[in-house]
Amino acid sequence: MRKGERYRKACRGCIISHQIAVLHLVILKKGTAEIEGLTDKQIPRRLGPKRASKIRKLFALSKEDDVRKYVIRREIPAKSEDKKAGSKAPKIQRLVTPISLQRKRHRLAVKKQRQTKAKAGAAEFQKMLAQRQKESREKKAEKLSQRKSQRSSNAGE
Repeated sequence: MRKGERYRKACRGCIISHQIAVLHLVILKKGTAEIEGLTDKQIPRRLGPKRASKIRKLFALSKEDDVRKYVIRREIPAKSEDKKAGSKAPKIQRLVTPISLQRKRHRLAVKKQRQTKAKAGAAEFQKMLAQRQKESREKKAEKLSQRKSQRSSNAGE
């Protein structure tokens, strides 16, 4: 091995030494002592939930409560003395607003209009078909009556 080169091995069993560069594992059971650099300190989550239902679950809110007031905001310090400090918040996903409800109502209305238009069109088409069939039957009957009259006139001669 060269200096600084990672020691890579596919199968090693349960031996952990200085030659191992990366460990990929899940802690299932913790003993009495803390694991140094792993479980000895608590690191808070940097970001809060983004989805409306998850914010409600975190703060135990009802459907009537305004979720936008409970979004976890991140404070941003002022870049210079003349500017004031601000805060950033994530865009709430799956938030039911009056506009989204209006859009949903519009979608459903358009869907219903299409259905009624399709039904009316189908009824009109059936009406037209029935009319054409009636006309074709009348033409056939007329031709048959003409043939019969010709036959009877030919037979009389």
